[in-house]
Amino acid sequence: QVQLVDSGGGQVQAGASLSVSCAASGAPFSWYVVGWFRQVSGKEREFVAGMGRSENFVEYSDSVKGRFTMSRDNAKRTMILQMNSLKPEDTAVYYCAVGRRDGSRKPDEYDYWGQGTQVTVSS
Repeated sequence: QVQLVDSGGGQVQAGASLSVSCAASGAPFSWYVVGWFRQVSGKEREFVAGMGRSENFVEYSDSVKGRFTMSRDNAKRTMILQMNSLKPEDTAVYYCAVGRRDGSRKPDEYDYWGQGTQVTVSS
């Protein structure tokens, strides 16, 4: 099992930068592919970014590509989502997740989740 704790987030103006982090404990972090998702109340959880067991493979949703950067540190058991040029439509609760299936963008293919952290972008 893996326990994930999201942190960071907050409220910023459009155009600003913010990062959210995720700390893992339990089973070896390097066993898992990792992902970031976000969810707005009343809507489905949306894929934001995903990375393989190392940083060799990473992909982003079209809505964040070029603005968001994902990284992981297997030794520190952490992952970070750096968000630049934020837009009001980026407002959501952001969740980190780990799973075993490479390249998955589906929430139900991830096994463990953080508790989520709120990001609010005002215009």
